[in-house]
Amino acid sequence: MPRCLLLLFLLCLTTHARDVRSEIKRANDLNRSTGKLLIRNEFQSTWTEDGKSLVFSTNDKPDGRQHYEVSLETGAVTPIAADAELKKRLTVSADLVSPREIQAMKQRNGPPTTITIQNQTGGEIEVFWLTGDKRKSYGRVAHGETFANNTSKGHRWLITDANGNALAGVRADHSHSMATITGKVEAKKKNRSGNRNRQTATSPDSQWRAFTRDHNVFIESTADGRLIQLTTDGTGDSTYQGPFAWSPDSRKLVAFHEDKVPVRKVRFIESTPEGQLQPKLHEIKYNKPGDPIAQPKPRLFDVSTASQIAIDDALFENPWDINNLEWNADSAKFWFIYNQRGHQVLRAVAVDAANGNASTLFEETHDTFIDYSQKSHLTHLPETREIIWASERDGYNHLYLIDETTGSIKKQLTKGNWNVRKVENVDAKHREILIQTIGLNSESPYYIDYARVAFDGTFTRLTQAPGTHDIEFSPDRKFFIDTWSRVDQPPVRELRRSDDGSLVTELVRTDDSALTATGWHRLERFTAKGRDGKTDIHGVIARPSHFDPDVTYPVLEYIYAGPHGFFTPQSYQSSSFLHKFAELGFIVVQLDGMGTNWRSRAFHDNCWKNLADAGFPDRKLWITAAAETRPWMDLDRLGIFGGSAGGQNALAALLFHHDFYHVAVADCGCHDNRMDKVWWNEAWMGWPVDESYARNSNAVNAHKLEGELLLIVGEVDSNVDPASTAQVVAALQKADKDFEFMPIMGANHGAAETSYGNYRRVEFLIRKLNPPLPPSAAR
Repeated sequence: MPRCLLLLFLLCLTTHARDVRSEIKRANDLNRSTGKLLIRNEFQSTWTEDGKSLVFSTNDKPDGRQHYEVSLETGAVTPIAADAELKKRLTVSADLVSPREIQAMKQRNGPPTTITIQNQTGGEIEVFWLTGDKRKSYGRVAHGETFANNTSKGHRWLITDANGNALAGVRADHSHSMATITGKVEAKKKNRSGNRNRQTATSPDSQWRAFTRDHNVFIESTADGRLIQLTTDGTGDSTYQGPFAWSPDSRKLVAFHEDKVPVRKVRFIESTPEGQLQPKLHEIKYNKPGDPIAQPKPRLFDVSTASQIAIDDALFENPWDINNLEWNADSAKFWFIYNQRGHQVLRAVAVDAANGNASTLFEETHDTFIDYSQKSHLTHLPETREIIWASERDGYNHLYLIDETTGSIKKQLTKGNWNVRKVENVDAKHREILIQTIGLNSESPYYIDYARVAFDGTFTRLTQAPGTHDIEFSPDRKFFIDTWSRVDQPPVRELRRSDDGSLVTELVRTDDSALTATGWHRLERFTAKGRDGKTDIHGVIARPSHFDPDVTYPVLEYIYAGPHGFFTPQSYQSSSFLHKFAELGFIVVQLDGMGTNWRSRAFHDNCWKNLADAGFPDRKLWITAAAETRPWMDLDRLGIFGGSAGGQNALAALLFHHDFYHVAVADCGCHDNRMDKVWWNEAWMGWPVDESYARNSNAVNAHKLEGELLLIVGEVDSNVDPASTAQVVAALQKADKDFEFMPIMGANHGAAETSYGNYRRVEFLIRKLNPPLPPSAAR
């Protein structure tokens, strides 16, 4: 037998002889156990009632905890004994929320903490960790038993019964969180009286109540119940509705009018529904790019004459959304933010309450898009007639102080080659703002820091260390705990003063030496130049615990290039998705190329009408540069995988960049942006739908496939229409392409994260890329 054929035979024999399920279990078990080898990673704290001390506990040794008291004045740290009362104070009672509420919450990646869930439901429960739209099971818990796990502040957990019915959710706090579940948690009823979505509203002088009836607007006297009908032309197809906004003098009222439009419905079949033999038809409301959308617009009423004051809508003719409606304190005008469909105009429109004349107060315009969903901020200061407004007009997301009367900029409050990530608090009395920044730290453009900025522009940086930060204030806000880390630096917790960020004392520093002694590796940071030869592209590299520098390993890129965020880990992780796949014998990389968010405006603009790009020109340069100094990275065995937008990206690698990537697993991808949800795709691809949608479509370009492909999709995916994957399958079949397709029956979005979906993904990657067997598996 020729030598080349013999080698091929042995290679195939080795690949197919592998026990993939055992390898997955080993990697998962190791990934779950790493936290047990950390020292001082667990941290629980409470502030004393007299405001003089901080009390905290930490795991100073693997089998025990030590409690400490810290003087806020001197920083002296004293060991103390812990009684039952102190232990109780150090445990945060976590509030359970409804399944819908936990899934709607944004996930934060704060410092490490722990969570405990006690099962008092009378039956078995299952606990899931949520990440984006996906969920991962962490096992079942019998009645009367307790689930405990390491997590991070802001991480979300979902609890279901034994049949998979969602019961409740909980989000981890900064300290140890404990929740007891007794049954299903219903969503809390919102008090609509002070909420933008209110459908009734009482006037400021309490004389009138506004509401709708039979699609028309009425006001009712609170004194004698007398009704005045303000409109008569409302119908089921042309209706008046809230929210209502009364002028401060109670003489004028704003309501909204909307012409109803048809809403697209997506239908799909569940072949084997729980509890019945016959298939089940699902139908969900699901608008797609280019579909007609509801466009409520404001209407102005004079209460004294029970008449409507006409408003010319030329300045807000085609809204994606109208929000933040506010009245000036003198009742002379109201104004609102108009987000034009296509997201290239974001305009503050002021309306004269006397005659309905509309004018532009201020506006943002851009040739590509305005990132309204991630970077918008508005705080109205009616007493001083000012507005705090976020804008990328200078190329980065910064805050501006605007005159409410003229719309002119009084002061640019922040500036520099970094972004304001979030406004944490506005103190109107002291005229200062607490902000979360990103890119302020010279170590990385992605690290989170905190600062305070005064309305006169005075800037006080509160965090300094070279890492990404999370802070927790004392009740009087005079001190804060700063927790910072990097992927290659375990967490450090410090006590700092709020006035200037100065250090009081270091509290704890996590020690992972016992973990690294096992062969486990921290994620490695790596930076290389992007396609322009100037811009730094940042990413991380994960190695297996059995790593041998004399062995070559296939390289596997985990990709998600959604323009709404950045996705490379920044904080320390003793266990992670990347580590889990590395443990299977891969070198796993993750990075953020051009087109992802929270760098400069120009960096982000690369995604506009260009989602197929996904930063690949930068990714290829980064991976190549990393391999130049790491000979154990075998780029002849290069794979890529991802889900949702990452599924779209993974397939695009084999359509447009098969000269570089050889193997891909694409899960639940939005493969044609015309098939996906309207808001996400119009945000980056624009409106109206044009040729760019087809140009970026994986389905349209399916005939270009070269390489080894596995497509995965959930049968009942309610996030991305499963027909999007089916259309790619049809196009590949028409083009007579070889590929593998694995629909996961009964699965929703993130089908590759189910037990069977993950098995098929891992088996495919091992079969096609042939990573070396871990030593334990080889034995």
